[in-house]
Amino acid sequence: MRLENQVALITGGGNGIGRESALLFAAEGAAVLVVDVVDGAGQDTVAAIEEAGGQARFVHADVSKDEDCAGMVEACESAFGKLTVLFNNAGIMDGNDGDSQATSDEVWQRTIDINLKGVFLGCRHGIPALRRAGGGSVINTASFVALMGAATAQIAYTASKGGVLAMTRELATIHARENIRVNALCPGPLRTKLLMDYLDTEEKRQRRLVHIPMGRFGEASEMAQAALFLASSESSYVNGADFVVDGGITGAYVTPE
Repeated sequence: MRLENQVALITGGGNGIGRESALLFAAEGAAVLVVDVVDGAGQDTVAAIEEAGGQARFVHADVSKDEDCAGMVEACESAFGKLTVLFNNAGIMDGNDGDSQATSDEVWQRTIDINLKGVFLGCRHGIPALRRAGGGSVINTASFVALMGAATAQIAYTASKGGVLAMTRELATIHARENIRVNALCPGPLRTKLLMDYLDTEEKRQRRLVHIPMGRFGEASEMAQAALFLASSESSYVNGADFVVDGGITGAYVTPE
């Protein structure tokens, strides 16, 4: 049991990376607080964990709202007594997100509010809980596009994930002496509903696939395995890292300075 006696809070736990991570973390011994804005999806994740013999609760929260983030952390400590793994995973990818001319103020702000501000608020309220527990792991979902441009324009998304990466590095430095590690998970293109809805034509999908050396989209379950490593004591000396799991894209296209 790699997460025995651990308590994890996972935002966006109803689908994709969040759901797969919640199932895996619970199977590895963690009690899991599943957070989502879609109640049915979050409750389904909890039901699947409980059916497998694990411990889980669901909380509805909009991560762009300070009071919701405060409430989810309070609910976690109330239900399970502590918080030791904070996985700020919730995010959106708006189909109307394009280049700097095509992206509206509304799309820009909504994307930043959820993808970047949501991580900030999760850390604002979650890190004090980790401190109360004596330390723990923070995992922030960034993206390979935080390290390089996207083949299909999505300026708000890319900017939001770049911000997550920069914020992760600073938080990792600030809290390192408190036994709190902060790392960014940087997935490559995944075969999840979020990305497939955005890449809604075969042409768009092929534009992504052509850049992936492995020649396929990744799976949410593969990202969950990476998140498990970052959550566990196996990564005890990993802090402030850009943990890239992208099928080789950045290795092929980013030239070291």
